Amino acid sequence: MLPDINPLQLIIVFLPLLFAITIHEVAHGYIALRFGDSTAKFAGRLTLNPIKHLDAFGSVLLPLILKISGSPVIFGYAKPVPVDFNSLRNQRVGTLCVASAGIVTNFVAALICSGILQVIRPFYGALTSSLFKPFVTISIQILAYSVMINLVLGILNLIPLPPLDGGRILGTLLPQKLNRRFQIIKPFGILILIVLLMTNSLDLFISFFISPLINWMLHGYL
Repeated sequence: MLPDINPLQLIIVFLPLLFAITIHEVAHGYIALRFGDSTAKFAGRLTLNPIKHLDAFGSVLLPLILKISGSPVIFGYAKPVPVDFNSLRNQRVGTLCVASAGIVTNFVAALICSGILQVIRPFYGALTSSLFKPFVTISIQILAYSVMINLVLGILNLIPLPPLDGGRILGTLLPQKLNRRFQIIKPFGILILIVLLMTNSLDLFISFFISPLINWMLHGYL
């Protein structure tokens, strides 16, 4: 039911990508606020307006580069929400919660979109035979890509590689001295991830974790 991507569908893919990276960053900022840090709030980043979160490379160029290169997944990121981790109450727990917030939010969004698709599925034939077929078809594609992109964003952010959320989580759990050494790779983390994606070095990881989840959540649509 999901046709090959064409120029129109590049837009259809970009919309759920914007949504996924926006809610990911807002979740970080909101949980930080709950733990006592209002940096994101005062920076105007606790908003679902995607323009406030766009990063020219991470939100636009990177997804296009991955698509053109034939990467099996489309990945992107927004401008990181500013968080003063030293201001968090219960700093260790607060840091873990803030770092995990974006991942959890993406997984919840994927589940919600998948649930909507499964509710619609019994009526798919009737809906696509009606006058509303163009609207229904586009809506289903947006929901399906929302499932895929939110899953990919959530799972890839679990990779223990700074500055990804998984790197923040692992760094918080490591002894302080070991964490300082671990953070040395932080400036190169995104570059390492891009190389891994473009060279298909994560194929095994994708086939064991991401693909089965996508197939399960999009049952009846693939």
